[in-house]
Amino acid sequence: MTAAAAPDSAEHPACDLPGLPRDADGPVFSAPWQAQAFALALALHERGVFSWTEWAAALTDAIRRAQQGGDPDHGDTYYTHWLDALERLVIAKGLADAERLHALEHAWEAAAARTPHGQPIELSAAEISLAS
Repeated sequence: MTAAAAPDSAEHPACDLPGLPRDADGPVFSAPWQAQAFALALALHERGVFSWTEWAAALTDAIRRAQQGGDPDHGDTYYTHWLDALERLVIAKGLADAERLHALEHAWEAAAARTPHGQPIELSAAEISLAS
């Protein structure tokens, strides 16, 4: 498992969340999407989209829903819950609706499927407009 530390985030309240995968330098991620979801949540918080109390409550709810659905909570699904909480807050705050997020998810899946390994994944103009 390769881990990358989050740059310049060790002082953020997110670094104190229970269950956050971390080492002595701060949060760690086993995949790039985890670091991106982490950074997006911090950026939205810093822009005032939601308070840290709202974020902690949304993440707690996401983890509880997953546990009630059978997630064994071994820690390997932590950022899946992070992403669930982020999506729910983005919808609740009116930044996007569920339909748009769903369309973008499928556009990214299609783009990833056609992209050779090691190459950047890019959405086509048509995929972006379909998701708009």
